[in-house]
Amino acid sequence: MADTKVRDENTLHVTDRSRPVAFYLIALMLAILIPAFAVTLVLLNRTNDAQQDVLRGLTQTTVQAMGHSVDREIAGMATTLRVLSTSAFLRNGDLSEFNDRAVLALAGTGAYLLAVDGEMRQLLNTRVAYGSELSLTSDPETVALALERGAPTISGLFFGQTARSYVFNVWLPVEDSGEVKAIALTQNARNLVPALQSRQLPSGWHAALIDRSNMVLAATPDTGLDIGETLPLRQLQQTGTGEWTEEDFDGEAVVTAEWRSNLTGWRIVAWAAASQVQKPLQESLLQLAAWGLMIALAASAVSFLIAQRIGRSVKGLQLDAARMGRGEAVYPRSYPVLEIAEVSKALAEASEQRQIAERDIRFLMRELAHRSKNQMAVIAAMAKQTARGATDVPSYAQALEHRIMGLARSTDLLLAHGRAGVMLRDLIAEQLAPFRPPDERDRIEGPDLRINPQGAQILGMALHELATNATRFGAFADPQGRLALTWTTHQDELEIRWRETLGGKLVDSNRSGFGTIVLRTMVGGALGAQVDRTVHDDGVEWVFIVPLTALDPAFAAPRPDEQVPNQ
Repeated sequence: MADTKVRDENTLHVTDRSRPVAFYLIALMLAILIPAFAVTLVLLNRTNDAQQDVLRGLTQTTVQAMGHSVDREIAGMATTLRVLSTSAFLRNGDLSEFNDRAVLALAGTGAYLLAVDGEMRQLLNTRVAYGSELSLTSDPETVALALERGAPTISGLFFGQTARSYVFNVWLPVEDSGEVKAIALTQNARNLVPALQSRQLPSGWHAALIDRSNMVLAATPDTGLDIGETLPLRQLQQTGTGEWTEEDFDGEAVVTAEWRSNLTGWRIVAWAAASQVQKPLQESLLQLAAWGLMIALAASAVSFLIAQRIGRSVKGLQLDAARMGRGEAVYPRSYPVLEIAEVSKALAEASEQRQIAERDIRFLMRELAHRSKNQMAVIAAMAKQTARGATDVPSYAQALEHRIMGLARSTDLLLAHGRAGVMLRDLIAEQLAPFRPPDERDRIEGPDLRINPQGAQILGMALHELATNATRFGAFADPQGRLALTWTTHQDELEIRWRETLGGKLVDSNRSGFGTIVLRTMVGGALGAQVDRTVHDDGVEWVFIVPLTALDPAFAAPRPDEQVPNQ
């Protein structure tokens, strides 16, 4: 009575400490929202000043990202130039082939290859067909600078006579290339517009890419600027430290920021109306408080709905666990919570494993009875045939015992692997182990091959008889005897070759015992094999050609429980 009272009190205490899921969800929501609102109220007074700092950092980061996109494009062009400069056709002066290879390499890139000599004459320009008449380069200053520096050099914006458009060049001086002194990749300036559009500026901001002369190479939409115009901002070419400056643009006060490229010397200049940047956010902050209250109410309602769904899911798990305890099949269910679904899946897998284990037990019991009958029949046949060739009781008992042990070794392998079958190599090792001489006078070779239980039992008996004969009269009995056991597969057949080589001349006997019956009748009849025995001067040779279909594990007898359809 005392124990029952203590157990009831403990159960009551556990129940008192338990709370529904909705309680913890709402507590979690409050634990998140209350501190968040408290912090928000404290930060409201600092938001106006902090907003501009955030906007400044965001703008400068975006401008830098635009500049890095442009730099990657230019660096890629320089790398392509270095690769092209290593061409053997360029080194050998075969400009026609060099031109054709360059056209293929640059197809779809929007870039074109130029080559000039020391007099600034264009030797090739992939914008036009090779051999076309070409004028002096439109960018001699950058070529001269590249030759002077001996390094890749990027031009500013200029109007290309061949392109009939605003372009820029990346020049690379080359050596040991005959009359070619420098090569360049040129692109239309408008190709750089996607680099500026790859990053989204804050609302109301615009940006332009300008060269060292403040000429516009590319600009974001809605700027009203065309390529080749001069940008009237940042004329003093500040160092690009990220500081904002206020300037006048078309009679409107604007705030500007810039970033300068160390690779090209070009700059990204961004600007927005000062009124847009300095616009107060008080109205948005008030809306934040109103929305916060609405979010709290909505979160409470959602928490209640989630709690209901979780509760129903847990109830489903409880019912599945009860069914599993009664030994019934449990199947995975779809639950809205991933973790609960995983638990349901684990319960289903455990139930399936239990069902399989129970079926396996029933199968093993039936298989044990079936195999016991088969073994008794095989042993009875062996006993009768052994008796026919025995001359006395001791030799009869010994021969029968060895054959029963060989059958037992095959049975051990079958029990270990079941319907999956056994590896032929393992079967050979098990059957020959008791007979093989310690000085390793045998050679066993062949590919990996899995055979079904029926084939393993028959081949195991055959291998035992061959090993027994080798021990009594053949290679294992002769100190100088050797055994070569090999097997190969040819299309749909397995060929097993047993070749004994003796130290002296073979004395053959025409006596047909149990071994010969096993080898010829059982292997030949049960497996549909071709069995050939050849007597050589120095030993006997057996060749078995067995159809692989008779050994395929897929043709093993089905388990009794596998006939039952899945529930």
